[in-house]
Amino acid sequence: MEQRKSMIAIWISLISNVVLTGIKLVVGWLFGSQVLIADGIHNAGDVIATATAYSSMRISNRPADHDHPYGHGKAEVLGSGAVALLLGAAAIYMGYHAVMALLEPPGEAHVLALIAAIISLVWKQWLYVYTMRLGRAVNSKGLIATAYDHLADVYASIAASAGIALALAGDYFDVPFLAYGDPAAGIIVSFLVIKLAYTMGIEAVNILMETNVEDVKLQQYKEIIESFPDVKRIDRLRAREHGHYILVDARIGIMGTLTIQQGHDIGRSIKEAIRAKHPEVDEVLVHLNPWYPDEELNPDAGPGITHVKSGG
Repeated sequence: MEQRKSMIAIWISLISNVVLTGIKLVVGWLFGSQVLIADGIHNAGDVIATATAYSSMRISNRPADHDHPYGHGKAEVLGSGAVALLLGAAAIYMGYHAVMALLEPPGEAHVLALIAAIISLVWKQWLYVYTMRLGRAVNSKGLIATAYDHLADVYASIAASAGIALALAGDYFDVPFLAYGDPAAGIIVSFLVIKLAYTMGIEAVNILMETNVEDVKLQQYKEIIESFPDVKRIDRLRAREHGHYILVDARIGIMGTLTIQQGHDIGRSIKEAIRAKHPEVDEVLVHLNPWYPDEELNPDAGPGITHVKSGG
């Protein structure tokens, strides 16, 4: 069900980008609106970005196989990184176009161009809220990347609307310099989009480099493990994102006199408890170390979280 919702959201985004690209390019060409033409070209890049996100999400949902025993989740991360690069390229293009527009005579604004920009703004804002809410609900990097792409379009549409509105006001009140509000706003928006692309790119790199999840999540996993009375110590606890799911590694100390079967049951119970409370966790690897009452630290613990339960 979640996969179906995600694919529907991607298709809505893809079709919307195609339609908006056509509207902006046609209206911009008919009425000589350079900002709409630039925004339309930006939207054409969004079509490629959305198609990239769609492809990566389809790959990431494939089950684990012999060559990919941990699944294909990182395909979404690669797709997110590609979208970040496309956003950065679009921002550079928009910034260049805006600077060049400041050096040329301003074009004549038209009210239909303003209407097209406002329609794009409202449409993209709805798409951003819709895809971001769903992306966070299913922890889909591809959907979240698409949502950020929509947000960049919101910024661009705000700039286009403001620029065209200022130009129209300049024509009405005979204030020529207001016509340059369009490229000035475009420069500001290009910086905002670059910042957005940088944030997305850094997140993708961190996941690919298998950075630990945030401390809040680690603490939640730790509390679940400590709730089992047979766990005497947590020697190491790590977790990493693998696209739309998380892999957890735990090394714990239990009484060394327990049987293999008892240790297996403890490990399985911990896995089930973590996955029950955190559906985004796909796999939990539990390594058991022997613990005895007269020792405080396990020499095999290694780096990571080392914690001795009180009264153990």
